[in-house]
Amino acid sequence: MKIVVCDHIHSSGLEILESEKEVAFENIADLGKGEEFYASLHDATVIITRSSTDVDEKLLNSSPNLKAIVRAGVGVDNVDIDACSNRGVIVMNVPTANTIAAVELTMAHILSNMRFFPYAHNHLKQDRVWKREKWYGHELKGKKLGIIGFGNIGSRVGIRAKSFEMEVLAFDPYISASKATDLGINFTKDFGEILDCDVITIHTPKNEETIDMISTEEISKMRDGVVLINCARGGLYNEEALLEGLKSGKIRSAGIDVFSKEPATDHPLLDLENVTVTPHLGANTFESQRNIGTQAAQQALEAVKGVGYPNALNLPIDDKDVEYEARPYLHLVQKLGFISAQLNRGDIQSIKLYAEGKDVNGYSQVLQKFATVGVLKESLGDSVNFDNYLEIAQEQGITISNGKFNKTAGYRNRVGVKVTTDNRTIRVAGTLFGEDDERVIEIDGFEFDIKPEGNIVLFENSDVPGVIGEVGTILGSVGTNIADFRLGRNRTGKAMAVIHTDQKVTKETLAKLETLESCISVSTIRIV
Repeated sequence: MKIVVCDHIHSSGLEILESEKEVAFENIADLGKGEEFYASLHDATVIITRSSTDVDEKLLNSSPNLKAIVRAGVGVDNVDIDACSNRGVIVMNVPTANTIAAVELTMAHILSNMRFFPYAHNHLKQDRVWKREKWYGHELKGKKLGIIGFGNIGSRVGIRAKSFEMEVLAFDPYISASKATDLGINFTKDFGEILDCDVITIHTPKNEETIDMISTEEISKMRDGVVLINCARGGLYNEEALLEGLKSGKIRSAGIDVFSKEPATDHPLLDLENVTVTPHLGANTFESQRNIGTQAAQQALEAVKGVGYPNALNLPIDDKDVEYEARPYLHLVQKLGFISAQLNRGDIQSIKLYAEGKDVNGYSQVLQKFATVGVLKESLGDSVNFDNYLEIAQEQGITISNGKFNKTAGYRNRVGVKVTTDNRTIRVAGTLFGEDDERVIEIDGFEFDIKPEGNIVLFENSDVPGVIGEVGTILGSVGTNIADFRLGRNRTGKAMAVIHTDQKVTKETLAKLETLESCISVSTIRIV
């Protein structure tokens, strides 16, 4: 298995890949795009790209062993997703790593356009003119903000706008109204209502449906003096129509971070005095670049090992059949299946899916598919996929079914996977905090709150004094550092410790832990 990094990512991501001894790693970001570059892709299992590498037929032909691609960022304009799908290559992006950076830049453009901050700044600092009366602006309070696209970024812009006491209206045909109304934000499926706002900001992907989404006709229906913001993708606003609207005064001002063709150093919008511009800075914070590099590396490792395909864009599901809020649970339940199989090795007899909550109700069939693939991946590796999983399960006599949680819990949604083998039965359940913060909340009846990542030791023991100290002593004696230690207890006098370690725990160390008088069982799981 080999991961190849085609474009520059933050050093934090490279360090993660370098530290993974079970996977080969090569960084070819400095090679250029000549023959040596494409030759280096011949044995790649997973590649990481940014906008500098086109994922096209040439790249795919050069990568006969390619299983997945991680686009280190949000946009996949440079990725031929259809060609990848035809070859069975999963395409993933990193949609949330730069969320806050893009949100805050959007707010900066909104504020700059309402108060003319860049021009007032230049007038004083560069021209040395103190002329307060020239720079009367407008307050956000009481103004109506229209948000087109209410995903990761749009929803957070709405939350921040409300703190400025703006009236916020969201438009997004692909989400349920409750996603907005639960935040105290108005929701509409009538695009005309958005056009009647004082400020409009757009946060959609760039595709056939959204290119030129705002053009001459839409601008003509807007309020006189409207303010338009685009920190998403160039071309969502028709730039010729935008230019004419700004010149005529129909559009009072605009904040633009992205252009149809970049770099845009000669763009006519730059000649206008009622435009604030930035050179595509949406992801340009130190924090977001670190997040992008780290998440891209982690996703590549999950994909190369078959653990899961987080944020996959071409998995065998129809986006229209799975609501936006439910999609992260597909990855979570696959990971829970993978964990369950590691904890319960043996001849699998049955796999049972549990799903409960507002966002996951009604998706048991597709959740069951991902859960089953997660379980079978542990033993079958690449021989199982989303097309043949059911056939393989039937061949092996594995019963697949659905179950219900016996007791209620204070979670909006939760999913679980129960695996029965010839040895035992075990259930692992999890949920999401926010949109993508995965947590395991139950293992075999013990309740926890742990992140499903890294090296984990599960130590089930009699609930007696001194256990934590004994376990810590053994791990410390062999140079294994404890990163996190969580303890769950039940009413039968048993306890289970979930221990995250910085190093992989060896069989010899497990044998030492098994010698403790309090030990009932001990096992390890490894999640990228």
